[in-house]
Amino acid sequence: MDIYSIGFTQKSAREFFEILKANEIERLLDVRLSNTSQLAGFTKQADLEYFLKEICGAAYEHEPLLAPSEELFRAYRKEGGSWDALASGYLKLLKKRKVETGLSKESFKKRTVLLCSEATPDQCHRRLALEYLQLHWPEIRIHHL
Repeated sequence: MDIYSIGFTQKSAREFFEILKANEIERLLDVRLSNTSQLAGFTKQADLEYFLKEICGAAYEHEPLLAPSEELFRAYRKEGGSWDALASGYLKLLKKRKVETGLSKESFKKRTVLLCSEATPDQCHRRLALEYLQLHWPEIRIHHL
């Protein structure tokens, strides 16, 4: 089972949607805590849902189960917390939420991409979420776009 991840920063709308089309993405799973911010540009929820359908023929879903908590996000982004503290807290949160049973594995049979804002997966929770799921669903192959 192949699952993809992508960040939208440092990409134009054209580049972003061309990447999704080239990888034949059928479903985008938005794992951001906030998906309606003006900073999201072309990836604000209502706009993204429309663009995905019209440009890629893909579905949009928001999945807060994979979003970090407001407290974790605030400590990291606004209070200058460390990446290690965010990563550790986020992995504990995933375990507490039991995401491996809370998500439908069946839904990932569609070519799915996890979306967040970070340009690269290195310090992004979407990578941690996929690695956590891979521990519980060993058949996952992770691809960062």
